[in-house]
Amino acid sequence: MNLNQNLGSRNGLFSITLAWGLLLVAGTGAPLAAAQTAPSRPNIIIILADDLGYGDVSCYGASRIQTPAIDRLAREGLRFTDAHATSATCTPSRYALLTGEYPWRRKGTGILPGNASLIIDTQCLTLPAMMKKAGYRTGVVGKWHLGLGGPEGADWNGEIKPGPLELGFDASFIIPATGDRTPCVYVENHRVFGLDPRDPLQVSYGQPVGDDPTGKDHPELLKLHPSQGHNQTIVNGISRIGYMSGGKSARWVDEDMADVITKKAVDFINQESAQPFFLYFATHDIHVPRVPHPRFAGRSPMGARGDVILQFDWSVGEILAALERRKLAENTLVILSSDNGPVVDDGYRDQAVEKLGSHQPAGPWRGGKYSIWEGGTRIPFILRWPARVKSGTSEALVCLIDCLASFAALNGLKLAPDQAPDSVNVLPALLGESKTGRHQLVEHAQTLALRDAGWKYIRAPKESGSQLYDLISDPRETNNVIRQVPAKAVEMRGQLEAMQNAAGTRIPVAKPGANP
Repeated sequence: MNLNQNLGSRNGLFSITLAWGLLLVAGTGAPLAAAQTAPSRPNIIIILADDLGYGDVSCYGASRIQTPAIDRLAREGLRFTDAHATSATCTPSRYALLTGEYPWRRKGTGILPGNASLIIDTQCLTLPAMMKKAGYRTGVVGKWHLGLGGPEGADWNGEIKPGPLELGFDASFIIPATGDRTPCVYVENHRVFGLDPRDPLQVSYGQPVGDDPTGKDHPELLKLHPSQGHNQTIVNGISRIGYMSGGKSARWVDEDMADVITKKAVDFINQESAQPFFLYFATHDIHVPRVPHPRFAGRSPMGARGDVILQFDWSVGEILAALERRKLAENTLVILSSDNGPVVDDGYRDQAVEKLGSHQPAGPWRGGKYSIWEGGTRIPFILRWPARVKSGTSEALVCLIDCLASFAALNGLKLAPDQAPDSVNVLPALLGESKTGRHQLVEHAQTLALRDAGWKYIRAPKESGSQLYDLISDPRETNNVIRQVPAKAVEMRGQLEAMQNAAGTRIPVAKPGANP
């Protein structure tokens, strides 16, 4: 679909000049502010942590660890208590953030191997493409994990495309998948960063390639041992998921990863500070393998997992400091969040379990990463925009998937019904001008659940196994009331099925061939 047709042109109804006089109310199109009172368009930065739980930072209740940079964001911005990723794992939640579409609508959006092809259609409207259309310079730094290359996969020794640049980013410096998966190299724009062509890179998720040792066969070479899986090619003394050989000059050093990607993010801010920019900074921390830089190692009482939380907080502080040096802080909208809930042991023996103590990574919520309970998708979410947003706390229901529709509204851009079909304009809630965000949200793990006000319905294949919780009186989801309130369960099951049978939930459009 042509962006010029659906989002308007510079001379069209939704021109960039008009955009900053009209901030659209969710679902109404009514103006919120006159042009003379609106600040100039903000820079926008999304800082997305990996596996950071609701209770992992001190402004959300952690007491065994202190996160001063994140706490400062919360103190100066709006802290949300009912914010979510769509999914309890990384690839699907990141897919939703960039496309505005629930990932369970598409096959192949589960956790990807490191050599997967790009799973986002380059013809669909994405968050960076929309921001680019609005006149922003766009960049992505850090974890990607959405695949690279066409149906045959990526050419690691040549041009790696399609990828972020084909989805609307002007610049990218990415970790192709995760820190525990091969290939253990960075990709800058279309090329492996630092690759020596005389030492070509090979990647496999089937048979071993080359003669690099594996953790399974040579555990004596490991400085960090796996607790489960993660026993294939050894890179930097750590065995990974998947095999690789070659590319020695391009391989990352885990201890330096936070420094490398944070510097790249700061460089983007410095280079693009003369015009509005959109930066998606997706950190590796606090995902496994948790191998902090020596200056953070041993600084927390919770072992490596606590240390990399401190390291993530440092990265946040560096971004904030860069904005201040450039005098951009006042008119930069910063969102800090996470891709899913927390996990303690996720495949390496790093003493995260032994040293957890009284710390509750998911805070007051049940479950964590991989689970359908609230702890699987309920995440920290802080928004700071000093020029516009008053500090405080919000109980509005919001989701990362809503960034696309909300930022489109912020820019006065109109989405077609088939664009970002599940992204809802919750801009008034994000700006602290409304206490209401979404009315309903589908949560996604091994099954689907529907949030509706204070109710949560968890679907099972057989209705007799489904569950219903009143989160107002039972926030930890311990008392299944489906037998006491069967009519509510039937109602919510019907609503969930209707959402699945529609092509979208923001503006419902029937799927081709679906029954009306």
